[in-house]
Amino acid sequence: MEKTGKIYGINGPVIYIKGKTDFKMGEMVYVSSERLVGEVISLTSEMTTIQVYEETSGLKPGELVYGTDSAIFVTLAPGILNNIFDGIERPLSEIQKQSGAFISRGVNVNSLDINKKWNVHITVSEGDYISGGTIIAETQETRAIMHKSMVPPTVSGTVIKTAPDGEYTINDTIVTIKKDDGSTMNLSLTQKWPIRQPRPITKRFGATQPLVTGQRIMDTLFPLAKGGTAAIPGGFGTGKTMNQHQIAKWADADIIIYIGCGERGNEMTQVLDEFSELIDPKSGNPLMDRTTLIANTSNMPVAAREASIYTGITLAEYYRDMGYHVAIMADSTSRWAEALRELSGRLEEMPAEEGFPAYLASRLSAFYERAGYMENLNGTEGSISIIGAVSPQGGDFSEPVTQNTKRFVRCFWGLDKSLAYARHFPAIHWLTSYSEYVDELANWYNTNVGPDFISCRTQILAILNQESSLMEIVKLIGSDVLPDDQKLTLEIARVIRLGFLQQNAFHSEDTCVPLKKQLLMMQTILYLQEKAGKLISMGMPMSVLKKHNIFEKIISIKYDVPNNKLSMFDDYKLAIDNFYNKVMEENA
Repeated sequence: MEKTGKIYGINGPVIYIKGKTDFKMGEMVYVSSERLVGEVISLTSEMTTIQVYEETSGLKPGELVYGTDSAIFVTLAPGILNNIFDGIERPLSEIQKQSGAFISRGVNVNSLDINKKWNVHITVSEGDYISGGTIIAETQETRAIMHKSMVPPTVSGTVIKTAPDGEYTINDTIVTIKKDDGSTMNLSLTQKWPIRQPRPITKRFGATQPLVTGQRIMDTLFPLAKGGTAAIPGGFGTGKTMNQHQIAKWADADIIIYIGCGERGNEMTQVLDEFSELIDPKSGNPLMDRTTLIANTSNMPVAAREASIYTGITLAEYYRDMGYHVAIMADSTSRWAEALRELSGRLEEMPAEEGFPAYLASRLSAFYERAGYMENLNGTEGSISIIGAVSPQGGDFSEPVTQNTKRFVRCFWGLDKSLAYARHFPAIHWLTSYSEYVDELANWYNTNVGPDFISCRTQILAILNQESSLMEIVKLIGSDVLPDDQKLTLEIARVIRLGFLQQNAFHSEDTCVPLKKQLLMMQTILYLQEKAGKLISMGMPMSVLKKHNIFEKIISIKYDVPNNKLSMFDDYKLAIDNFYNKVMEENA
């Protein structure tokens, strides 16, 4: 018998049912004859409260709400990649076929194509004992990714029948097992999983290797570990979205999940257009072959925005369970927090700081804690790295979302509007940003890139910090009064800022830089500082050194040295030696 309840009251996306019902906390429901998707968020003996993931205008008291006996879930099967979904995993391409350019209410589409036939290779045999996470079939989902269909985490038993290799839809039975309790169960390529429940793992590892992005300031100064968490906070126009685009394009993750949470529609369109045209540098295939987009633009219902990041992280956990490294771009968690605030206000909950609900911190921590480098149930290793953009109003980093996010992430790439307005991109400020992964990753960098990588990084940061202190004096009394060794520090800091930290996304050699080149650039800049410092200590004035073109020559290394011709750095070391000898000869 179907469970139902009658609408008693409606407040935006929140509806109320008076009296006791048989619904369960977190249960997915269908609202009215239009079957709008909703979720039970509060239960008492007098009232049931439901948040609706679609537009509620036109609903009226007395309409029926239908229970489903299951939580809000996502469908996990081949077909997720190279797709774009809304916040509750409905494919926008299928919705467009039904309702045109705008999503109509109550639109009912399957999350994944149930008619498409996939070429399936069965990986288990009759008599095998299988349990949660065991890979039972492999399907070439896209040119870049092999999809590994697994036993649902809560299921185990002995295989009594397998289908032959061939073409199957995602709902066809491919393996039949006899469960431990004696009952039989058919397994297909599909499993469903509730979005608010983390998928189980065997073990969590510490940070041991970086997520290499090809962006120098991120890889060198403030690295993010695979399985780590990072925040990119910044005011309007500072480049949060563009930084995430760069990471999505170039990071050494196997799979990218991009969640556009409350973003402008034209930005999501730009992501779609760019990603569909981009070629993956690792495989030569289109980047969308290993990308899934979740589009929940600012004009979509606010409750679905709240659900979208859970949908994204659940899809990421599914691919992590196959042994892949997944990077999630959440853009932006501030819009997600605003959705929480709006729903909390509708529910008449006691507001905390700036009107956000008191549980903002616990919701943020629950999201970021689902990142990590894991050993999966099937013995494979995979990771989820989360990069969350934060959009503090007016660029104020002291507001609640930024402050609470800082508590739960270990890498903070603070964007600075003065850098952005000066066209210095990425506009990550080296004085406000930090990474707590540096010590844990030091061994990896020194072993895989070069033994002095971390010491070079430390020296570069020290020069930038010295520049900041000296600039306070320069602002007061000018740079002419500084001794020459301090003038040299300012000049080397300028070389670091323009030649190393500033990066051009539109230049073929500069858009993504290998770690070895990053190290050689640092070594060259520090070698220039060493040689120029010797000249200064011998009494050569800074004005004499600046007559030579060497500082500008080192700045242009990022463009002039191709990423595949790193032997050219020897020429620059020679040029610095020639500069040193020439100054010595001229002033002998």
